[in-house]
Amino acid sequence: MLLLVGLGNPGPKYERNRHNIGFMAVDEIVRRHSFSPYRARFQSLVAEGTLGGDKVLAVKPTTFMNESGRAVGEAMRYYKLLPEDILVIHDELDLVAGKLRIKRGGGVAGHNGLRSIDSHIGKDFHRLRFGIGHPGDKDRVHSHVLGDFGKAELQQAEKIVDAIAECAEKLGAREFDAFMTQVSLILKPPRPKSEKPEASAPDPASES
Repeated sequence: MLLLVGLGNPGPKYERNRHNIGFMAVDEIVRRHSFSPYRARFQSLVAEGTLGGDKVLAVKPTTFMNESGRAVGEAMRYYKLLPEDILVIHDELDLVAGKLRIKRGGGVAGHNGLRSIDSHIGKDFHRLRFGIGHPGDKDRVHSHVLGDFGKAELQQAEKIVDAIAECAEKLGAREFDAFMTQVSLILKPPRPKSEKPEASAPDPASES
């Protein structure tokens, strides 16, 4: 089983915040792949489905960001999972807006949701990092992450979320490199090779 965790804050006030991109991505995966309706469990909203032939539990903690680890830890213990069975989708200040990276383990980079999860289950879980860019001034970080996406940003974010959902079977199969390759091809498809023009036949009128 894969525990697919989207990080965010509950409630309509936060729906379009940059900090809620994890919720947005998980919601689209749940919708696109016909998961069960959400229900309240493990201090979260939880939906069940299948991706890549593996059972997946989609989890959106309702504890607010800073206590996300309570919800993740409760679900992990109930199903007797290991940290490596968990994939967390979250916003990342240290990535350029619109960039995606996936890795296992690592630091928290000032992210309170990751810090909470680390404290409850350790660092050895997978992270799908969604770049939201840094505002350039540490005093503006709080308002940046808790601010709504701008119009152009939201269009870009929704395009990336669609690509994540389209390729989510690879997440269920734990084929993370293949997932990243597929997403990249959707977002930046290769340019078609230009066809060589056919050699024109000689004009009979020009022949002597």
